Amino acid sequence: MTTATTRRGDRRISPVFVGILAVTAVTGWATWSGFAEQPGVAVFLFVTAAWIVSLCLHEYAHARTALHSGDITVGEKGYLTLNPLKYTHALLSIVLPVIFVIMGGIGLPGGAVFIERGRIRGRWRHSLVSAAGPLTNVLFAAVCTAPFWLDALDGVPARFRYALAFLALLQVTAAILNFLPVPGLDGYGVLEPWLSSSVKRQVEPFAPFGLLFVFALLWVPSVNNVFFDAVDAVLRGLGINDLDTYCGQSLFRFWQGTDEFCSVSS
Repeated sequence: MTTATTRRGDRRISPVFVGILAVTAVTGWATWSGFAEQPGVAVFLFVTAAWIVSLCLHEYAHARTALHSGDITVGEKGYLTLNPLKYTHALLSIVLPVIFVIMGGIGLPGGAVFIERGRIRGRWRHSLVSAAGPLTNVLFAAVCTAPFWLDALDGVPARFRYALAFLALLQVTAAILNFLPVPGLDGYGVLEPWLSSSVKRQVEPFAPFGLLFVFALLWVPSVNNVFFDAVDAVLRGLGINDLDTYCGQSLFRFWQGTDEFCSVSS
């Protein structure tokens, strides 16, 4: 594998990311302890900050894998600092995913770190660079769901459990969407190096519209049902039931008023 050389400053963790981590920690504590006067606000801030952390790690995984695969320019572009403001399209990578979480409770694939693919040699490396991001979502989902599948929920406050369940739902939806073999998404990036040049040329014009196509499909009730059935099946396999995710989303959307059942249960 190519030896990667970058300046030390190119890898220094950004204060912006440290600040986001701090918000995650403080609001996570407030959710756990019940310190917040309005628990829904604490859950909203905790889930949103943790979601942004996962988006940063997603992009970092792409960049770090690209660095060790031959693209040494990712350091000077600031991609190794975990600073979301350094992304090619901060709007697409951070703002839109957060808006979609607020509106629909779905993990929108973020993303825009510009990888100089011409510097990367070997189809396996190209595929690994694309896969690294969604694999980070898979790992994040495993961490969020660990208390559930390890049966370690004793002593975990209900509100915190609900918040983790909703955060896990976001990670699972992001991983599934990202791994779809649709042009413009990471799943297609995994397959692309193995396609013929003629197929790639035919598909290339559709890449900017791939994500829009996926979300248009999700508006179709039958497709939406199949998608969320798959998400629910994964979550159930990890020990999370529908009540956990429902109450997590209910607390997250505090401006709509928390469901009375979730309030009583918590």
